[in-house]
Amino acid sequence: MSEATALPVQPKTADTAVDDSRIADVSKDLKSGKPPPLKIDKKITSLPWLKIGLGILLLTCILVYALRNKILGQPVSMVAAITGGLVQSVVASGRVITPQRVTVAAQMSARVVGIPVAEGQTVEKGQVLIELDDKDARANVDAALAALAQADARLRQLREVGLAGAVQNLRQSQVNVEQTRKQYERSSSLVAQGFISQVQLDEAKRNLDIATSQASAAKIQVNTNQSSGSDVALANAAAQQSRAGLRLARVKLEDDVIRAPANGVLIARSVEPGDITQPGKALMVLAPSGETQIVVQLDEKNLGKLAIGQKAIGSADAFADQRFNAEVIYINPGVDAARGSVEIKLRVIKPPAYLRQDMTVSVDIETARRKAVLVIPTATVNDALGDAPWVLVVRGKRTEKQIVKLGLRGDDSIEILSGIAAGDNVILTSGTTVTAGQRVRAMKATSFSPFSTDTADTPAPGKMPPS
Repeated sequence: MSEATALPVQPKTADTAVDDSRIADVSKDLKSGKPPPLKIDKKITSLPWLKIGLGILLLTCILVYALRNKILGQPVSMVAAITGGLVQSVVASGRVITPQRVTVAAQMSARVVGIPVAEGQTVEKGQVLIELDDKDARANVDAALAALAQADARLRQLREVGLAGAVQNLRQSQVNVEQTRKQYERSSSLVAQGFISQVQLDEAKRNLDIATSQASAAKIQVNTNQSSGSDVALANAAAQQSRAGLRLARVKLEDDVIRAPANGVLIARSVEPGDITQPGKALMVLAPSGETQIVVQLDEKNLGKLAIGQKAIGSADAFADQRFNAEVIYINPGVDAARGSVEIKLRVIKPPAYLRQDMTVSVDIETARRKAVLVIPTATVNDALGDAPWVLVVRGKRTEKQIVKLGLRGDDSIEILSGIAAGDNVILTSGTTVTAGQRVRAMKATSFSPFSTDTADTPAPGKMPPS
């Protein structure tokens, strides 16, 4: 049996009493189920090694935060290549025109006495536009009528008096010829018998010749006064000349009233009552009713994309919320060297009532359309106009420079023929300094939804929906 060794009993100090009190409090809290409060001895917190540790921890946190992009990767915006529809279009501004404009002018110098129409008014063919002073023209018409009446009276005189008088004169001449012939025959017989001299016979012969000549003249006069005679022909010519003068006077009188040459709208007016017109000077401009067209100037770089018959959507700046359909009908074969542009004309298929001459409009010409092609945003392609366009594609959390072959180019999307596949993430080039081979991570999800050709009412980004 071993002996028990007695341990010396330490006397209780003030610190020992405090520790006993703390132990009692902790035991009490444990029995009640409440966790004991954490109490740090001031002697421990005042130690210098603890302060140093906290400083090292703070520096470590700052260093980790500064190197987070090196550790986790550079945050970038990326989108996935997807398969969808794509529309290529050309947007331009232009103005509304009609195929032709008619300039209304006067053919003579005259004073304007009336304008029964207003600028912007719709007029019909033959409607009076401008009234000129017609006093002189009316006087000329009256003079022409008088000349015609005189010519007709001369014809009637030839028919009623001239021909009848010539016939009577011919009869008298023929009777006179018969009498003088008998007188000559008696004179010849008397000369042969010796009763009269040769002088008397010569006088009788002279009288016969005169009577015969007068009869011939009377016969010619009769022929002249007949319907086929020269006097009648001259009278008919004078009558025709009078009629022509009357028509000319009436034409000039009609010219004093300027009428609309066709149905249309008066788009300009530069004359007022009291003005003196000048021959050929424009007084009004008429836009005839007919096909409504739009003329635009496109950059010559788009010339290869355009073709006759391409469809377009138009919108007037004054009615931006309304759309109308149009179609390309003309491509100017020449290029404006000063502006580097090409003139294009489009036909408005069903012109809305609000379209006006020279109104400013915007057109979106659809130049090509694709279905089920691989597309990515245009903003992800670098050197898109160069010989070797490329994108930064993310593979294994690192970027890789990938040369791609481009196809159809839309406003915000572009077709990829080769180089990447559907689902590959590509990096947006704007606002980033990421280079090939760099570790990256997605900063945020970027939505990308190209135009779908299966939904006619779904517009491409930035495009106008069909009407």
